[in-house]
Parts: sequence; C-alpha cells; structure tokens
Amino acid sequence: MIVYEATKSGFLEDVFHDELVGNIVNNYEAKVGGINKSEVRSWDNSMQYMYRILSDNTIPDNAGVAIEFKIPHTSKRVDFLISGRKEETAPPTVVIVELKQWETAEKVEHKEAIVRTPIRQRLVETTNPSYQAWSYAALLHDYNATVQEETIDLKPCAYLHNYLLTETDPLTDTSYAPYIADAPIFAKGDAGRLRDFIKRYVVHGDDKETLYKVEQGKIRPSKSLQDSLNAMLQGNEAFVMIDDQKVVYEEALHLAERAQRTNTTQVLVVNGGPGTGKSVLAVNLLVAVTRQGLVAQYVTKNAAPRHVYAAKLKKGFKKTRIDNLFKGSGSYVDAEENAFDALLVDEAHRLNEKSGMFQHLGEDQTKELIHAGRLVVFFMDEHQRVTLKDAGSNERIQRFAAAAGAEISYAELASQFRCSGSDGYMAWVDDVLQIRETANQDVIGTDYDVQVFRDPHELYEAVKAKNTNNKARMLAGYCWEWPKDGRDDSDVHEIVLEEEGFSMSWNLGNSDTWAVDPDSIVEAGCIHTSQGLEFDYVGVIIGGDLYAEDGVVHTNPAARAKSDQSLRGIKKMRKEAPAQADQLADEIIRNTYRTLLTRGQKGCYIYCTDQGLTNYLEARIKATEDAFSSTNFFDKPAHVAEEPSDYDTT
Repeated sequence: MIVYEATKSGFLEDVFHDELVGNIVNNYEAKVGGINKSEVRSWDNSMQYMYRILSDNTIPDNAGVAIEFKIPHTSKRVDFLISGRKEETAPPTVVIVELKQWETAEKVEHKEAIVRTPIRQRLVETTNPSYQAWSYAALLHDYNATVQEETIDLKPCAYLHNYLLTETDPLTDTSYAPYIADAPIFAKGDAGRLRDFIKRYVVHGDDKETLYKVEQGKIRPSKSLQDSLNAMLQGNEAFVMIDDQKVVYEEALHLAERAQRTNTTQVLVVNGGPGTGKSVLAVNLLVAVTRQGLVAQYVTKNAAPRHVYAAKLKKGFKKTRIDNLFKGSGSYVDAEENAFDALLVDEAHRLNEKSGMFQHLGEDQTKELIHAGRLVVFFMDEHQRVTLKDAGSNERIQRFAAAAGAEISYAELASQFRCSGSDGYMAWVDDVLQIRETANQDVIGTDYDVQVFRDPHELYEAVKAKNTNNKARMLAGYCWEWPKDGRDDSDVHEIVLEEEGFSMSWNLGNSDTWAVDPDSIVEAGCIHTSQGLEFDYVGVIIGGDLYAEDGVVHTNPAARAKSDQSLRGIKKMRKEAPAQADQLADEIIRNTYRTLLTRGQKGCYIYCTDQGLTNYLEARIKATEDAFSSTNFFDKPAHVAEEPSDYDTT
C-alpha cells in the first residue's frame, strides 16, 4: 500500500503549493486510519529537504515518487521511493530513502545494528538507519514476486538531514560497515551527495509504472531465500529431528497443503512438555514451508528464543535476512485475514490477550494469529505459564478456532530430548515441586545428573567446569532486583548472597543472545531469557519465593523482585478475589522453577537460599538413590555434592 504517489514534477508542484502534507494526511486517514501530529511535522520537515534534492533538471520529471509505502505482511513503512531506469533498456530501479529527524545517536554494544537515540523525548534503542533502509530492500527482494521476476534493482540509503556526522561518529562505526556499504548514510550537508546518488540510478523516468508493479506484486519467498534457509539448516545439529517430531512435522506440512488446496484455515495444536523438541520442530517447519514458496513466520512472545534460534540458524553469518522470519506475538494486531500461509507459534502458553508496551492493542493474540494465518501451529505446554499475563491455553485456541470456522487438529510430542531422555526426571520435578502427584516420586533416571549444593561457590564452579562447549549456564529465580544502572556490565553484581559471600550479575541488558554468548557463564539468566531454550547443564539458584517446611513446599510472592513483571497486578487481584490470586501466584512460582529446573539436557545443579528446601531436596534425591539401590538397576546415581571430589573442577 502506497499512501502518496506522483511523478517527480507532480511532487514538486505539491510541495511548492503547500499541498503535499495535506494530500498525505488525507490519503493516510483514508487508507490507514488515525494519524498523530508528530508524523505530520516529520513529513512537513523532511519533504522540504527532498524537494530541494529533487529540484534538479537532470532527474527526469516523469520519475516515480512514492511516500509511505507499507511493506505487505509487516508494520514497516518506507519513507520515500524514487523509480526509473539507469538506462532505457535496463531493468527498473527503485531508490529507497529512509528519512530521519535525528540530531544525536550512540552505539549500543553487543547488539547487531542497534543504536540509541532520543525519540519523542525518550532515549530508545532502535536500528541503525542504514540497516533499516537495507532491511526494507531485503524484504522487498525476498518477498515481492515483481521485484524478483523483473529483476528490479533496489538501491537503499538513509538521509539524516538534521544530523552532523563526525569523523568518529557512532552511526558510521565499523560494526555497521556491511550495511552502510549497501545503504549509505547521508547527513546534514550531504544534499549534493544524495542527489548524485539518485541521479546515478534514475536517469530515465518510468511514469510511476515500477511503483505500481511493486505495490501490486504477489507476496512469495524468493528462490534465493529458500536456498539460503535450506543450506543453513543442512548439517546444523541444533535442528535435527527424530522420533515423533518427524510425525508431527509431516502432519503439519500436510495441513499446510490442505489449507492452500481447500482455501480453509487449519489450526494444529502440538502439546508437549519440556525437552520434547517443540522449538526444533517449529524451526524445521519454518524452513520447509518457506522452501515450498509459502510465506511463513516463527512467532514467540518471548524475545530470547527468537534471537537465539535466528543466531543458531544463520551459523555466524553477520549480514542475514532471516531475522525477518522471526516475529513477536504482538505483530499481528492489524494483520489482514489469511495474510500468512503459515504461522508457527512457539511457547504458545505465553501468548497475551492484548499487545503493545502498555497492553492496550488488539483483542486477543490467539484470535489475531488464527485470523492472520492459513495454517497456525500452536506449540503448547500449559504447565509453563509463568506470568499473570500468560493467557495461551488449549481451551482458548479451541474457542477462537471454532469462532473462525477453522479446522482444528491435535498432536503430542512425548519423546524427551532434554534431561537425557528422562521422562522420570520430568515427572520427578513435578512431584518434588508438588505441582502434581506422579508415579515418579522416587525415580529420576540412570543418566541424569542432579545435585544439590550447600555452597553457591561450589555450585558455580561445578557449572563452569561443564561449560567446555559453551552449553552450561547459571539460572536464578527472579528474587533479586535488576536496576537500570549496571545492566550492561557483568562486573555489576545484582544477585547477592551476603551470608555466603557470593554474588554474580544478571544476564546483560545489551545482549539478545545471552544463551549462546561465549562469555555469559559469568552471568545468571532468568525465566525470561531461558524459557524455550536448552543447555547441557544448568545451575539453578532458588530464591526466597520457594521454601519448604516439614516436607511441604510453599511459595512466597513477596520475595519476588519488584523489577520482575511476572506477578504485576497480583495485589489488585488479591483485593478482589484473594483465593484465586493466591492460587495463581502459587502456580506461577512453581511453574517458573519447573521451567528452570528442566533447562538442562544432561544435568541440573541446585542451590537454595532456604535451608528447609535444601534439606527437603536432599532427602528426595536420597530416596531415589535408595529406591534404585534396592532394585539393583542403576549405574550412575544422582547424588548430593558434599565434598569437592563429587564434581568436576576447573
């Protein structure tokens, strides 16, 4: 969708007669809806600069001009486009200009292509303008059939007309060089250089024909994107499927084909506990569906799995287009019906009702996803609900699917890929946390290494010793504050156990990939940065929100840090419905530790701040040893670490 389009001469006339912004506003309100005053001011300011840039007789009068082009299936809008041809017989060219009002910016360390700048009187993190312009071109190249078939040459750039570049400017730091090479930055005083950039590619006009074709272009993934994804997946051990994953994989592909053939909406609910391979299956389906020429996206509420799986998939490629395939669950508020051929919703139990920073957008994320996809696969584990806002459930999916007239199917993943394939350990954790009674109260499994430590230093050293391949991590319950100052410095220790003389940092705020960062063993992840991910070994510090008395496990919501949003709203709920509020808070805390304690594929090491809980866990582990000893069929018992010789040391 294009809000405003004209030839160059028409654009210049509209600006000269002060009619341009009025035309943009009218078209925007008719095509999109409400508009805020800051956008109007931005247009009024930036278009004066573009007027001067295009006021050159050598830029053809019949070159196409478009303002506010919304890229289909995204919320992204391209500020300014100019179309034409470099030579009369050459393929068409579209110059993409990202316009910014910025005056200052600073680099954000450890985050690819991210900068920090004041926007609406608030300092925010956003993408480097060069990356932004490049990503728009990448989206059009990868998903617009007209761009692919007619080999339209896309030339992105960024124009920061209020920004004075310095010799060592953060915007042109060497870390952004790959993007700047494809999408140069023009700043204050660079009007002549930007004009020359446009003149280099738009020598002959096209009477807006190219813009019309791009706007009407069919949406489908390019062959180059399909091939790149397939190559990234091949031989990548992180995404190998086995057992019942393959069965569900084939069923999902069958439903994708059925949705296309019968013009129906298909919903598949895949239930599975921790370690059953839900995320691996989701990524495999993302690649397979895209390879079939269908438009697919991997969706999670939690940002950590999106960033980590994207990083694993691209296998070290810095400049990648696959980030466009990984989206947050709040991205579909305004999506058109059946806009996507497939949406693969991981951690579906974490879906919210409303979207946006202040939870005020849309109606319900589950409903929006079913509306937006022809095939929607929900990967679900209702026992991993860990915040008050988590609203995803089988009942909710069934209700919205029925209301939409969708056909719904169910599948289950039972095979364990985490905890050494030990269903026993999973059930044991549920029994120990008193989430549910199981038949595995004294069964862990022969190959899973679970230990309780009385000294947090020893716990940390044991986990660090297991980190030989960067697959061991420290985790903690959210019982320690995460103040803004120091969030980007691992030498600032927020987790402090004073009596034990132990402290460490929370995962850093300036990294989206803590789970795979090479040096993050010195930091502890929380539920929000570890859920949906897995490691070989984890060390879990259980805080004061979980304790035990006389063999009974209790929860204490008051021990949660104020900076944690998981229980936000519980006080208000307790005034209105105290019993329900207490039950919900209790469930969330137990589910949180259930999730943390099941992140390790090979082992879990535990330290408790509550002595009663330490004694309780030691007794439960001792009971498993006794049970196995009496039956004589275990070789490698789980045990409590009492002496340094009980575990590996560095």
